Amino acid sequence: MKIIACIKQVPDSEAKVRAEDGKVSWGDAPLVINPFDEYAVEGALQQKEAQGGTVTALCLGPESAKEALKHALAMGADDAILITDPALEGIDTLGAARVLAAAIQKIDGVDMVVFGRQTLDNGAGITSAQTARILRWPMLGLAGQIKVHDGRVSVERVIEEGRQNVSAKLPAVLSVVQSIGEPRYPSFMGIRKASKANIPVWSLSDVGASASEAIVKRTELMNPPVRETAVDIIAGESPAEIAEKLVDKILAEKVL
Repeated sequence: MKIIACIKQVPDSEAKVRAEDGKVSWGDAPLVINPFDEYAVEGALQQKEAQGGTVTALCLGPESAKEALKHALAMGADDAILITDPALEGIDTLGAARVLAAAIQKIDGVDMVVFGRQTLDNGAGITSAQTARILRWPMLGLAGQIKVHDGRVSVERVIEEGRQNVSAKLPAVLSVVQSIGEPRYPSFMGIRKASKANIPVWSLSDVGASASEAIVKRTELMNPPVRETAVDIIAGESPAEIAEKLVDKILAEKVL
C-alpha cells in the first residue's frame, strides 16, 4: 500500500495567543507538528506494518515546516514532501484541500490518505473531507480502528452516540482520532535518519495548482477585554468573628 499522512506545523499548545493589528500572533512560541497529526502518522504506520508498503508525510507550509516532517520521518515514515509557495499565505481550508489533492494526484498509486481530526491553530476539522471531495474518493472520518481487506477499508468511527462501523473501496481518505493508538516515540536511529533527510520541496506550479482566493476570511480579531478584580481578605480573632464580618460584607454588596 502507498499511504499519505497529511500533517501541519502549528505553534506549541502552550503558546499564548494574542491579537496584533487584527491578526493572530503566537509570539515567539516554538513550532511543532500538529499533535492530532501525530495520530495520523501513527495510523498510517499501523497500516504499513499490517499490509506492507510505504508512508509518505505530506505538509503544506513554510520552509520551517520541514521540522514537522522530520518528526514524522523519525516516527517511521519512509519519505516526506513539503509544498511551499508565497501564494499560499492566507489560504483557507478549501484552498489547502485543493493544493493537497493536486499533490496527492501527482504521487502515483496512492491507496490511502490519512489526516488528524483537526489542527491546533484553526481547528476547523474539514480539510480532510474537502480533500476527499476534490479527489472524488470516499471519506471515512473519526476513525478509531482501521482494517484493510480485499481492496476495501473498514473503520470503526468514534462518535458521540457510540461506535459506528463503515467501509469503502480504496483509494480513500480517512481522519483518525486518539483511539487509533498512542503515537510512537521517535527512535534514536529514526531521529538520526530524519536529521539527514533531504526533503523535496514542491511549489504550486510543481503540483499544477493555484492558490485560490480565500472564501472564509478573518476580517477583525480583538483581544478579550481585561477584567479588573480585587480580593478582600477577611480577618478576625475567631471563626465566629470572621463569619460575622463575611455576612456583613455579603449583605453590603447585595450578593444575597
